Amino acid sequence: MHGSVFVEITPEILLKAYAAGIFPMAEDADDPAIYWVEPRERGILPLDRFHVASRLARTVRSGAFEVVTDRDFDAVIAGCAAPRRDSARTWINGRIRALYGELFDLGYCHTVEVYAGEPRTLVGGLYGVALGGAFFGESMFHLARDASKVALVHLAARLRRGGYRLLDAQFVTSHLAQFGAVEVPRQVYKRHLREAVEHPARWDGAPLAGPEALAILSG
Repeated sequence: MHGSVFVEITPEILLKAYAAGIFPMAEDADDPAIYWVEPRERGILPLDRFHVASRLARTVRSGAFEVVTDRDFDAVIAGCAAPRRDSARTWINGRIRALYGELFDLGYCHTVEVYAGEPRTLVGGLYGVALGGAFFGESMFHLARDASKVALVHLAARLRRGGYRLLDAQFVTSHLAQFGAVEVPRQVYKRHLREAVEHPARWDGAPLAGPEALAILSG
């Protein structure tokens, strides 16, 4: 369900929307309007059953990438908003960039960034919103093979280590299904959401090596 919104949206309104199970999108980068989305079936990534395929685990363990958090929000959201090979359209418009930039400055929005090469270059990453013990994944991108997957593995490990209860994926895609993403009905999601938002958690930005991230996820 969605409807266009032309009124001013503040970071406070955005956080209340997340707590109610609603998130914003735009039709296109050039469309100034924002609409609210509340899927009937919500995608989540269970943190206690997060699956990492053996080939990807080798990549994570290898140290081929440097993974950090919250270093360059602007570059990450620009990467997420860039045209993809399968579509020139993006749901990230200028207002969404500005809003999440404000949430980042307030400490509610976080990035996981993947760097490679010499000098180090951003080759993938993701961003999302943290509220209580819930993390709402917004978007990810990659310029090198497996970079966004490595970012997601590190995100899940950091959330596990920080005591988070819910990793919201919005919609289940084939990309997310390989990690164990599942769909739950709206009312079930809202029950999980209420419990997670009320649960205290800590965003963990400390250095995390690949083998350590895998160990955290294996329990």
